[in-house]
Formats: sequence, structure tokens, C-alpha cells
Amino acid sequence: MKETPWSLQPPAFTEIEQAATRIRRVLRETPLLESERLNRRLGGRLLVKAEGLQQTGSFKARGAWNRLSLLTSAERDRGVATFSSGNHGQAVAWAAGRLGVRRAVVVMPADAPARKIEATRSWGGEVILYDRNRQDREAIGRALAEEQGLVLVPPYDDRRVVAGAGTLGFEVAEQAGRMGAKPDALVVCCSGGGLAAGCSLAWEALLPESRVWAVEPRAFDDTARSIAAGKRLANASGAQSICDAVLAPMPGLLTFAINAPRLGGVAVVSDDEVLEAMRVAFAEFGLVAEPGGALTLAAALSGRVRTEGRCTVLVLSGANVDPDVFTTALAR
Repeated sequence: MKETPWSLQPPAFTEIEQAATRIRRVLRETPLLESERLNRRLGGRLLVKAEGLQQTGSFKARGAWNRLSLLTSAERDRGVATFSSGNHGQAVAWAAGRLGVRRAVVVMPADAPARKIEATRSWGGEVILYDRNRQDREAIGRALAEEQGLVLVPPYDDRRVVAGAGTLGFEVAEQAGRMGAKPDALVVCCSGGGLAAGCSLAWEALLPESRVWAVEPRAFDDTARSIAAGKRLANASGAQSICDAVLAPMPGLLTFAINAPRLGGVAVVSDDEVLEAMRVAFAEFGLVAEPGGALTLAAALSGRVRTEGRCTVLVLSGANVDPDVFTTALAR
């Protein structure tokens, strides 16, 4: 039997603790917010993690910083490559600039929001566009890394990236404790599954009686279908959703191995429900949430994640939304 590479083995909880110490020097402790009106509406206590206020506007800065801060001097001189829907690419470009990494090459879909492409370039990233319906972003990224001698930094299938993402769950557990809250569930968005995997490992150690739930867009429910089937399944080619940040083709090898036995469940929501959640996030908290970042609130508002009589933590994972999409949500 072929041995699983070290990078694709689940990180230990100590690695998440070390990542939390590492990122505290640079990243923000984003607030955990509460709305009395939403609590009344949903019949429980709802705590919202405003991760869109993080560096580069999403949780992805956690995994990117943790991974790049562990590069050797020789690796920093070589540079890095990654593939991303947008948020991970921005985070890698930002972290590379802060850490003195010589180059950051980012493979992004040509139909990614213009704001994300421009932001990645503004952080110093070298953007290479591809057709998400015809080309394999991972294959492009791996070929670039091999041809140009770059270190590949995947968006989720790397234990150091997963450990960095897990610091969000670590941080939420600390914050909830300071608020006197005992969460029954932590609800996160899910694409390749890195955030769910990292938080599941953190909460398995810190809050073993609680569970992490994942939320996906209706046309990209690969994690839900994969867990039901007991094997990784891909999304349909050409599927569409406004949730551009969470359109990975299928669950990751590492992340699926972590998530399948640990997640409390996977909820699936529509684009229309996501737009309503974006409106509510702004109305109740004054927060800008991109579509993929609002999945968790959409699941709570639609009743697909149980909130009545419980304490539920929702992660609003990103704020990098194009103005036209945000205006559409607010105009509802």
C-alpha cells in the first residue's frame, strides 16, 4: 500500500496550537458578535464570527501565513505557486510580501470577481488566469511549480494550511468561553474542506461534545454527497453559483479524510437564500459578507441548521464581494 505523504496526513492538535501562537503576531482576533433580534427570531443564542474583518478579507490568511512562515530561506528565495478561487490567492500573495518570499504565482479562474483578481495583483501576486470549465487548476499549478522551481501551496490539501485554518476554531472556543457561552455547534462554509477540517480537529480537542457543521451551495454539494457515498465525488461540470469562493471541484484528499468521520452534518442552501443572508448580515451587524462567506447564516435563517434552544456559532468567512452582487443583496 502506498504511504500517505506527510503533508497529506492530519495535523496534530499541537500543530494548531503552534499555528495559533504563530499567527497572533500578525493576524487579527476577529470579533464574535451577537444580535438580540436574531436570537429571538431563531429561538436560540447565535454568535457570529466576523472573519471578513481578517487580513485580506477572509479566513484564508490563517492557512497562508502558517504555511509560508514555515518556508526555509532557500524556499523563500525560490518563490511559491498556488491555485485559488480568489481568497487563498490573495492571502498567499499578502503573506509572501510580508515574509520576503521572492515570487507568488497565483492560478485563478478567468471568471473570478474582478475585485479578487485586482486585489491579488495589488498584494504582489503574479496572476495566471484559466478556464474553470475546461482546465484543471491543480494541474496548471503543479506544472508551474515544477517548471519554475516554485514551492506549491495548495488551498486546503496541506496539513500546515489546515492547521492554520484550525486556529479559527481555536480562537472561537477561547472567545465563547470568555463570553460564558457553551456552543453546541460551529457552522462553517465548505469548498475544498480546509476550514471544516481544521476547526473539526480543534473542537475535537477543545469542545468534544460539540460538532462542526459544513454548509455548501446547492450546485456544489460535493462534500454532502461524498460523505453519504463514503468516497470523494466531484461536482457537475459547468455548475453555477454566485458563491465564487466555494466552487472547488471536489473535496480534498486530506480534508475528506478528516471531515467524513467528524462533521455533525452538511447543510445545502440556494443562491437566493445566500443573498438574503448577505442582507441580514449587513442589517444586523453592519458586516459585508461575500456570497460564500454568508452560507452559514443562510443555513441558520432557512432552518437547515438547527438553532432553536441551542448556542450556535456561525462563521462569516469572507467579505470580498463585487459591488454589484452586494448591491443586489441589499436591494432585496
